[in-house]
Amino acid sequence: MSLDFGPAVGLSCRECGTRYELGPIFACQECFGPLEAAYSFGEVTRADIESGPANIWRYRSLLPVPADVTSKPNMNPGWTKLVKAGNLGRALGIKSLYVKDDSGNPTHSFKDRVVAMAVEAARNFGFHTLSCSSTGNLAGAVTAAAARAGLESCVFIPADLEQAKIAMARVFGGRLIGIEGNYDDVSRFCSELIGDPMGDKWGFVNVNLRPYYAEGSKTLAYEIAEQLGWRLPEQIIIPIASGSQLTKIDKGFKELVALGLVEDTPYRIFGAQAAGCSPVSTAYKAGHDVVRPVKPDTIAKSLAIGNPADGPYVLDIARRTGGGVEDVTDAEIVAAIKLLATTEGVFAETAGGVTVGVLKKLVETGQLDPEAETVVLNTGDGLKTLDAISDDAQPTAVIRPSLDAFRAAV
Repeated sequence: MSLDFGPAVGLSCRECGTRYELGPIFACQECFGPLEAAYSFGEVTRADIESGPANIWRYRSLLPVPADVTSKPNMNPGWTKLVKAGNLGRALGIKSLYVKDDSGNPTHSFKDRVVAMAVEAARNFGFHTLSCSSTGNLAGAVTAAAARAGLESCVFIPADLEQAKIAMARVFGGRLIGIEGNYDDVSRFCSELIGDPMGDKWGFVNVNLRPYYAEGSKTLAYEIAEQLGWRLPEQIIIPIASGSQLTKIDKGFKELVALGLVEDTPYRIFGAQAAGCSPVSTAYKAGHDVVRPVKPDTIAKSLAIGNPADGPYVLDIARRTGGGVEDVTDAEIVAAIKLLATTEGVFAETAGGVTVGVLKKLVETGQLDPEAETVVLNTGDGLKTLDAISDDAQPTAVIRPSLDAFRAAV
Protein backbone atom coordinates (compact mmCIF):
# COMPACT_ATOMS: atom_id res chain seq x y z
CA MET A 1 0.00 0.00 0.00
CA SER A 2 1.39 3.39 -1.03
CA LEU A 3 0.86 5.97 1.69
CA ASP A 4 0.97 9.73 1.21
CA PHE A 5 0.90 11.80 4.39
CA GLY A 6 2.71 14.82 2.99
CA PRO A 7 5.37 16.10 5.42
CA ALA A 8 4.58 13.43 8.06
CA VAL A 9 7.36 10.85 7.98
CA GLY A 10 6.45 8.58 10.89
CA LEU A 11 4.91 8.30 14.34
CA SER A 12 6.71 9.09 17.57
CA CYS A 13 5.89 8.12 21.14
CA ARG A 14 5.27 11.19 23.26
CA GLU A 15 6.66 9.40 26.33
CA CYS A 16 9.77 7.48 25.26
CA GLY A 17 10.40 8.80 21.75
CA THR A 18 10.29 5.40 20.01
CA ARG A 19 9.63 5.87 16.28
CA TYR A 20 7.21 3.87 14.14
CA GLU A 21 6.25 3.77 10.49
CA LEU A 22 3.02 5.48 9.52
CA GLY A 23 0.09 3.19 10.17
CA PRO A 24 -3.26 2.86 11.96
CA ILE A 25 -1.69 2.52 15.40
CA PHE A 26 -2.00 4.81 18.39
CA ALA A 27 -0.05 3.35 21.34
CA CYS A 28 3.66 2.67 21.79
CA GLN A 29 4.59 -1.01 21.99
CA GLU A 30 7.45 -0.18 24.36
CA CYS A 31 5.74 1.94 27.03
CA PHE A 32 2.08 2.21 25.91
CA GLY A 33 2.48 5.99 25.55
CA PRO A 34 0.47 7.92 22.92
CA LEU A 35 1.80 8.20 19.37
CA GLU A 36 1.76 11.42 17.38
CA ALA A 37 2.79 12.44 13.88
CA ALA A 38 6.45 13.32 13.32
CA TYR A 39 7.42 15.57 10.43
CA SER A 40 10.16 16.62 8.08
CA PHE A 41 9.05 20.10 7.09
CA GLY A 42 10.44 21.77 4.01
CA GLU A 43 10.62 25.52 3.67
CA VAL A 44 7.26 27.05 4.51
CA THR A 45 6.65 30.77 4.06
CA ARG A 46 3.85 33.10 5.07
CA ALA A 47 3.26 33.85 1.38
CA ASP A 48 2.78 30.15 0.62
CA ILE A 49 0.17 29.86 3.36
CA GLU A 50 -1.61 33.10 2.52
CA SER A 51 -2.00 32.03 -1.12
CA GLY A 52 -3.89 28.90 -0.05
CA PRO A 53 -7.64 28.35 0.28
CA ALA A 54 -9.69 29.93 3.06
CA ASN A 55 -9.83 26.71 5.08
CA ILE A 56 -7.44 24.43 6.96
CA TRP A 57 -5.84 23.22 3.74
CA ARG A 58 -3.90 26.51 3.52
CA TYR A 59 -1.71 24.75 6.12
CA ARG A 60 -1.46 21.42 4.28
CA SER A 61 2.37 21.67 4.20
CA LEU A 62 2.24 21.43 8.03
CA LEU A 63 -0.30 18.60 8.28
CA PRO A 64 -0.34 14.79 7.72
CA VAL A 65 -2.20 15.05 4.40
CA PRO A 66 -1.19 14.75 0.74
CA ALA A 67 -0.40 17.86 -1.29
CA ASP A 68 -3.48 17.23 -3.48
CA VAL A 69 -5.88 17.12 -0.51
CA THR A 70 -7.95 19.98 -1.94
CA SER A 71 -8.90 17.89 -4.98
CA LYS A 72 -10.78 15.31 -2.87
CA PRO A 73 -14.29 15.49 -1.41
CA ASN A 74 -13.92 16.89 2.09
CA MET A 75 -15.82 19.24 4.38
CA ASN A 76 -13.05 21.87 4.07
CA PRO A 77 -13.44 23.31 7.58
CA GLY A 78 -11.52 26.13 9.19
CA TRP A 79 -10.65 29.80 8.68
CA THR A 80 -13.36 30.68 11.17
CA LYS A 81 -13.74 34.18 12.61
CA LEU A 82 -11.44 35.69 15.19
CA VAL A 83 -13.86 38.16 16.73
CA LYS A 84 -12.46 41.33 18.30
CA ALA A 85 -14.48 41.19 21.52
CA GLY A 86 -14.32 44.77 22.75
CA ASN A 87 -17.72 44.71 24.47
CA LEU A 88 -16.95 41.52 26.38
CA GLY A 89 -13.49 42.82 27.17
CA ARG A 90 -14.92 46.00 28.70
CA ALA A 91 -17.45 43.97 30.70
CA LEU A 92 -14.64 41.85 32.16
CA GLY A 93 -11.96 44.52 32.38
CA ILE A 94 -9.68 43.03 29.71
CA LYS A 95 -7.83 45.48 27.48
CA SER A 96 -7.48 43.35 24.30
CA LEU A 97 -9.76 40.32 23.93
CA TYR A 98 -10.63 38.06 20.99
CA VAL A 99 -13.06 35.16 20.63
CA LYS A 100 -12.00 32.41 18.22
CA ASP A 101 -15.48 31.32 17.13
CA ASP A 102 -15.36 27.81 15.71
CA SER A 103 -19.14 27.51 15.53
CA GLY A 104 -18.75 28.61 11.90
CA ASN A 105 -17.44 25.21 10.81
CA PRO A 106 -19.59 22.96 8.56
CA THR A 107 -21.24 21.03 11.43
CA HIS A 108 -20.84 23.98 13.82
CA SER A 109 -17.99 22.76 16.01
CA PHE A 110 -14.21 22.53 15.94
CA LYS A 111 -14.52 18.75 15.50
CA ASP A 112 -14.74 19.25 11.72
CA ARG A 113 -11.04 20.13 11.81
CA VAL A 114 -9.87 16.89 13.38
CA VAL A 115 -12.27 14.71 11.40
CA ALA A 116 -10.96 16.18 8.14
CA MET A 117 -7.54 14.76 9.06
CA ALA A 118 -9.04 11.40 9.94
CA VAL A 119 -10.82 11.16 6.59
CA GLU A 120 -7.53 11.54 4.73
CA ALA A 121 -5.91 8.91 6.94
CA ALA A 122 -8.84 6.54 6.37
CA ARG A 123 -8.41 6.95 2.62
CA ASN A 124 -4.69 6.21 2.92
CA PHE A 125 -5.31 3.00 4.85
CA GLY A 126 -8.17 1.78 2.65
CA PHE A 127 -10.82 1.89 5.39
CA HIS A 128 -14.46 1.75 4.32
CA THR A 129 -16.16 2.84 7.56
CA LEU A 130 -15.56 5.87 9.74
CA SER A 131 -16.38 5.53 13.43
CA CYS A 132 -15.86 7.20 16.79
CA SER A 133 -16.84 7.43 20.43
CA SER A 134 -18.34 10.85 20.99
CA THR A 135 -19.78 13.28 23.51
CA GLY A 136 -21.88 14.70 20.67
CA ASN A 137 -20.12 17.12 18.34
CA LEU A 138 -17.71 14.52 17.01
CA ALA A 139 -20.56 12.18 16.05
CA GLY A 140 -22.10 14.80 13.79
CA ALA A 141 -18.74 15.75 12.29
CA VAL A 142 -17.93 12.10 11.50
CA THR A 143 -21.27 11.23 9.89
CA ALA A 144 -21.20 14.41 7.78
CA ALA A 145 -17.60 13.92 6.65
CA ALA A 146 -18.22 10.26 5.85
CA ALA A 147 -21.22 11.15 3.73
CA ARG A 148 -19.20 13.75 1.84
CA ALA A 149 -16.26 11.37 1.34
CA GLY A 150 -18.42 8.43 0.22
CA LEU A 151 -17.62 6.31 3.28
CA GLU A 152 -19.89 4.38 5.61
CA SER A 153 -20.19 5.56 9.21
CA CYS A 154 -21.12 4.07 12.55
CA VAL A 155 -20.74 6.25 15.63
CA PHE A 156 -21.27 5.63 19.35
CA ILE A 157 -22.57 8.09 21.94
CA PRO A 158 -23.89 8.12 25.49
CA ALA A 159 -27.63 7.55 25.10
CA ASP A 160 -28.57 10.68 27.08
CA LEU A 161 -26.95 13.30 24.85
CA GLU A 162 -28.65 16.55 23.88
CA GLN A 163 -31.37 15.94 21.27
CA ALA A 164 -29.92 18.49 18.85
CA LYS A 165 -26.61 16.62 18.71
CA ILE A 166 -28.37 13.29 18.23
CA ALA A 167 -30.45 14.73 15.39
CA MET A 168 -27.39 16.17 13.67
CA ALA A 169 -25.54 12.86 13.83
CA ARG A 170 -28.56 11.01 12.40
CA VAL A 171 -29.44 13.34 9.55
CA PHE A 172 -26.27 12.58 7.60
CA GLY A 173 -27.04 8.87 7.46
CA GLY A 174 -24.95 6.04 8.79
CA ARG A 175 -25.58 4.28 12.08
CA LEU A 176 -25.83 6.04 15.43
CA ILE A 177 -25.60 3.75 18.45
CA GLY A 178 -26.50 4.98 21.93
CA ILE A 179 -24.65 3.32 24.79
CA GLU A 180 -26.03 3.10 28.30
CA GLY A 181 -23.46 4.92 30.41
CA ASN A 182 -21.15 7.94 30.15
CA TYR A 183 -18.50 8.78 27.58
CA ASP A 184 -15.83 6.68 29.27
CA ASP A 185 -18.11 3.62 28.95
CA VAL A 186 -18.56 4.40 25.25
CA SER A 187 -14.81 4.75 24.77
CA ARG A 188 -14.11 1.40 26.43
CA PHE A 189 -16.66 -0.29 24.20
CA CYS A 190 -15.03 1.13 21.08
CA SER A 191 -11.62 -0.12 22.21
CA GLU A 192 -13.10 -3.63 22.36
CA LEU A 193 -14.72 -3.27 18.94
CA ILE A 194 -11.40 -2.36 17.31
CA GLY A 195 -10.05 -5.82 18.18
CA ASP A 196 -13.16 -7.60 16.91
CA PRO A 197 -13.71 -8.81 13.31
CA MET A 198 -16.78 -6.55 13.18
CA GLY A 199 -14.43 -3.56 13.31
CA ASP A 200 -12.20 -4.72 10.45
CA LYS A 201 -11.43 -1.90 7.98
CA TRP A 202 -13.01 0.62 10.33
CA GLY A 203 -11.25 3.88 11.03
CA PHE A 204 -11.99 4.99 14.61
CA VAL A 205 -11.05 8.63 14.31
CA ASN A 206 -10.16 9.09 17.99
CA VAL A 207 -8.52 5.69 18.49
CA ASN A 208 -6.63 3.96 15.65
CA LEU A 209 -6.58 7.17 13.58
CA ARG A 210 -5.89 9.42 16.58
CA PRO A 211 -2.27 10.36 15.70
CA TYR A 212 -3.56 11.94 12.47
CA TYR A 213 -6.95 13.13 13.72
CA ALA A 214 -5.48 15.06 16.65
CA GLU A 215 -3.24 17.12 14.37
CA GLY A 216 -6.32 18.98 13.13
CA SER A 217 -6.41 20.98 16.36
CA LYS A 218 -3.08 22.56 15.41
CA THR A 219 -4.92 24.53 12.73
CA LEU A 220 -6.58 26.57 15.48
CA ALA A 221 -3.12 27.71 16.56
CA TYR A 222 -2.09 28.48 12.99
CA GLU A 223 -5.24 30.50 12.27
CA ILE A 224 -5.11 32.50 15.49
CA ALA A 225 -1.49 33.46 14.85
CA GLU A 226 -2.14 34.39 11.22
CA GLN A 227 -5.32 36.31 12.03
CA LEU A 228 -3.46 38.29 14.70
CA GLY A 229 -0.99 39.40 12.03
CA TRP A 230 1.46 36.52 12.42
CA ARG A 231 2.02 36.75 16.16
CA LEU A 232 1.23 34.57 19.15
CA PRO A 233 -1.39 35.68 21.66
CA GLU A 234 -0.09 36.45 25.13
CA GLN A 235 -2.85 34.42 26.81
CA ILE A 236 -5.33 31.81 25.56
CA ILE A 237 -8.17 29.94 27.28
CA ILE A 238 -8.96 26.48 25.89
CA PRO A 239 -11.66 23.98 26.94
CA ILE A 240 -10.56 20.58 28.22
CA ALA A 241 -12.36 17.38 27.30
CA SER A 242 -9.67 14.76 26.56
CA GLY A 243 -7.10 17.57 26.68
CA SER A 244 -5.88 16.88 23.14
CA GLN A 245 -6.98 20.23 21.71
CA LEU A 246 -4.95 22.15 24.26
CA THR A 247 -1.81 20.07 23.71
CA LYS A 248 -2.04 20.43 19.93
CA ILE A 249 -2.55 24.20 20.04
CA ASP A 250 0.65 24.37 22.06
CA LYS A 251 2.35 22.13 19.48
CA GLY A 252 1.10 24.37 16.68
CA PHE A 253 2.50 27.51 18.34
CA LYS A 254 5.88 25.83 18.80
CA GLU A 255 5.97 24.70 15.16
CA LEU A 256 5.27 28.24 13.94
CA VAL A 257 8.17 29.50 16.04
CA ALA A 258 10.52 26.75 14.86
CA LEU A 259 9.71 27.49 11.21
CA GLY A 260 10.32 31.20 11.68
CA LEU A 261 6.73 32.10 10.79
CA VAL A 262 6.18 33.99 14.07
CA GLU A 263 8.44 35.62 16.62
CA ASP A 264 9.29 33.51 19.66
CA THR A 265 7.27 35.42 22.25
CA PRO A 266 5.98 34.03 25.57
CA TYR A 267 2.38 32.84 25.81
CA ARG A 268 0.32 31.49 28.70
CA ILE A 269 -2.14 28.63 28.19
CA PHE A 270 -5.13 28.21 30.51
CA GLY A 271 -7.34 25.12 30.50
CA ALA A 272 -11.06 25.35 31.28
CA GLN A 273 -13.32 22.67 32.76
CA ALA A 274 -16.81 22.37 34.20
CA ALA A 275 -16.85 21.86 37.96
CA GLY A 276 -18.95 18.73 37.44
CA CYS A 277 -16.13 17.15 35.42
CA SER A 278 -12.89 18.78 36.51
CA PRO A 279 -10.23 16.12 37.09
CA VAL A 280 -7.47 18.18 35.44
CA SER A 281 -8.37 21.35 37.33
CA THR A 282 -8.44 19.41 40.60
CA ALA A 283 -5.00 17.91 39.92
CA TYR A 284 -3.57 21.30 38.92
CA LYS A 285 -4.80 23.05 42.07
CA ALA A 286 -3.51 20.23 44.27
CA GLY A 287 -0.08 20.31 42.63
CA HIS A 288 -0.43 16.73 41.41
CA ASP A 289 1.03 15.21 38.23
CA VAL A 290 -1.54 12.40 38.11
CA VAL A 291 -5.13 13.04 37.02
CA ARG A 292 -7.64 10.95 38.96
CA PRO A 293 -10.75 9.92 36.97
CA VAL A 294 -14.16 11.25 38.00
CA LYS A 295 -17.77 10.52 37.11
CA PRO A 296 -19.07 13.47 35.04
CA ASP A 297 -22.09 15.45 36.23
CA THR A 298 -22.42 18.68 34.24
CA ILE A 299 -24.51 20.37 31.56
CA ALA A 300 -21.30 20.75 29.52
CA LYS A 301 -21.65 17.29 28.01
CA SER A 302 -19.18 17.93 25.19
CA LEU A 303 -16.49 18.23 27.88
CA ALA A 304 -17.76 15.38 30.07
CA ILE A 305 -14.76 13.05 29.86
CA GLY A 306 -14.00 11.82 33.34
CA ASN A 307 -10.70 10.16 32.42
CA PRO A 308 -8.98 12.59 30.01
CA ALA A 309 -6.19 10.86 28.11
CA ASP A 310 -4.10 14.00 27.70
CA GLY A 311 -4.69 15.33 31.21
CA PRO A 312 -1.08 14.95 32.43
CA TYR A 313 0.23 16.75 29.32
CA VAL A 314 -2.22 19.59 29.94
CA LEU A 315 -0.78 19.98 33.44
CA ASP A 316 2.75 20.14 32.02
CA ILE A 317 1.82 22.81 29.46
CA ALA A 318 -0.13 24.96 31.93
CA ARG A 319 2.81 24.94 34.32
CA ARG A 320 5.48 25.40 31.64
CA THR A 321 3.75 28.42 30.10
CA GLY A 322 2.79 30.04 33.41
CA GLY A 323 -0.91 29.48 32.74
CA GLY A 324 -3.26 27.35 34.79
CA VAL A 325 -6.41 25.22 34.86
CA GLU A 326 -9.68 26.46 36.33
CA ASP A 327 -13.31 25.28 36.50
CA VAL A 328 -16.77 26.85 36.76
CA THR A 329 -20.18 25.65 37.96
CA ASP A 330 -23.16 24.94 35.71
CA ALA A 331 -24.76 28.21 36.85
CA GLU A 332 -21.61 30.10 35.88
CA ILE A 333 -21.60 28.34 32.51
CA VAL A 334 -25.15 29.49 31.74
CA ALA A 335 -24.37 33.04 32.88
CA ALA A 336 -21.27 33.09 30.65
CA ILE A 337 -23.24 31.89 27.60
CA LYS A 338 -25.64 34.78 28.10
CA LEU A 339 -22.81 37.26 28.72
CA LEU A 340 -21.07 36.36 25.46
CA ALA A 341 -24.35 36.50 23.55
CA THR A 342 -25.42 39.88 24.93
CA THR A 343 -22.02 41.52 24.48
CA GLU A 344 -20.75 40.07 21.19
CA GLY A 345 -23.71 38.41 19.46
CA VAL A 346 -21.99 35.01 19.65
CA PHE A 347 -24.21 32.14 20.81
CA ALA A 348 -21.91 29.55 22.36
CA GLU A 349 -22.68 26.01 23.35
CA THR A 350 -21.94 24.95 26.91
CA ALA A 351 -18.22 24.40 26.18
CA GLY A 352 -18.01 28.07 25.18
CA GLY A 353 -19.80 28.94 28.40
CA VAL A 354 -17.05 27.07 30.23
CA THR A 355 -14.22 29.01 28.56
CA VAL A 356 -15.88 32.42 28.96
CA GLY A 357 -16.86 31.56 32.55
CA VAL A 358 -13.30 30.54 33.33
CA LEU A 359 -12.01 33.69 31.64
CA LYS A 360 -14.19 35.77 33.96
CA LYS A 361 -13.04 33.79 36.99
CA LEU A 362 -9.37 34.11 36.04
CA VAL A 363 -9.69 37.88 35.87
CA GLU A 364 -11.57 38.09 39.17
CA THR A 365 -9.02 35.91 40.97
CA GLY A 366 -6.01 37.72 39.51
CA GLN A 367 -4.68 34.69 37.64
CA LEU A 368 -4.94 36.35 34.23
CA ASP A 369 -3.29 39.64 33.18
CA PRO A 370 -6.07 42.00 32.01
CA GLU A 371 -3.51 44.12 30.13
CA ALA A 372 -2.27 41.23 27.97
CA GLU A 373 -3.71 40.26 24.59
CA THR A 374 -6.07 37.35 25.25
CA VAL A 375 -7.90 34.81 23.09
CA VAL A 376 -10.78 32.67 24.33
CA LEU A 377 -12.14 29.71 22.34
CA ASN A 378 -15.76 29.01 21.54
CA THR A 379 -15.77 25.53 20.04
CA GLY A 380 -19.45 25.03 19.16
CA ASP A 381 -22.87 26.48 18.40
CA GLY A 382 -25.37 27.24 21.16
CA LEU A 383 -28.21 25.80 19.08
CA LYS A 384 -26.82 22.37 19.98
CA THR A 385 -27.26 22.88 23.72
CA LEU A 386 -30.56 24.72 24.02
CA ASP A 387 -31.50 22.83 27.18
CA ALA A 388 -28.88 24.86 29.04
CA ILE A 389 -30.87 28.06 28.52
CA SER A 390 -34.38 26.58 28.43
CA ASP A 391 -35.62 29.27 30.84
CA ASP A 392 -35.08 31.82 28.05
CA ALA A 393 -36.93 29.80 25.41
CA GLN A 394 -39.99 32.02 25.54
CA PRO A 395 -40.92 35.55 24.45
CA THR A 396 -40.20 38.54 26.69
CA ALA A 397 -43.93 39.17 26.61
CA VAL A 398 -47.04 37.95 24.77
CA ILE A 399 -49.45 40.76 23.84
CA ARG A 400 -52.45 41.59 21.70
CA PRO A 401 -51.52 43.23 18.36
CA SER A 402 -52.04 46.81 19.56
CA LEU A 403 -49.83 49.73 20.59
CA ASP A 404 -51.59 50.04 23.95
CA ALA A 405 -50.81 46.43 24.77
CA PHE A 406 -47.19 46.94 23.75
CA ARG A 407 -46.85 50.07 25.89
CA ALA A 408 -48.28 48.22 28.87
CA ALA A 409 -45.90 45.30 28.39
CA VAL A 410 -42.68 47.29 28.04
